[in-house]
Amino acid sequence: MTNNLFSSISHHQPSIEAESDVHVIKSRLEWGEPAFTILDVRDRSIYNEGHIMGAMSMPIDGLADRAGSSLDHKRDIYVYGMNEEQTTQAAQTLRSAGFFNVSKIKGGFGAWKAIGGATEGIIEALTLPGADDYNVVSRIQNHLEHQQK
Repeated sequence: MTNNLFSSISHHQPSIEAESDVHVIKSRLEWGEPAFTILDVRDRSIYNEGHIMGAMSMPIDGLADRAGSSLDHKRDIYVYGMNEEQTTQAAQTLRSAGFFNVSKIKGGFGAWKAIGGATEGIIEALTLPGADDYNVVSRIQNHLEHQQK
């Protein structure tokens, strides 16, 4: 019998919360944490106007089928829609389809933009950067202040 030094290390990440603050997601992105997906369940035309950078468009109509055929059921999934009701419906749809780690993004796209999260899309490309977008120190201070709340 061999003594494996790594046998006590768990390869399973803890489950994510049912609802997540945008600061948690932004922190995961900034630290380069793997194995999570952000889903935007709004209509494709609205997604094209602006969305969280890297978010996948999966409109709520047909969400279970599209997610089921393209995403790992054990993957961490953060979801947002047009409003709280659509976001809640999407999270329930994904959980019913067998996804284990689904979290609603509190405040959705608006909350993401409010903390200076990276965005992309037609309208977002035309929007001038905010005052602290190029000041790394200000962005870190702003992030730390919100993490402590």
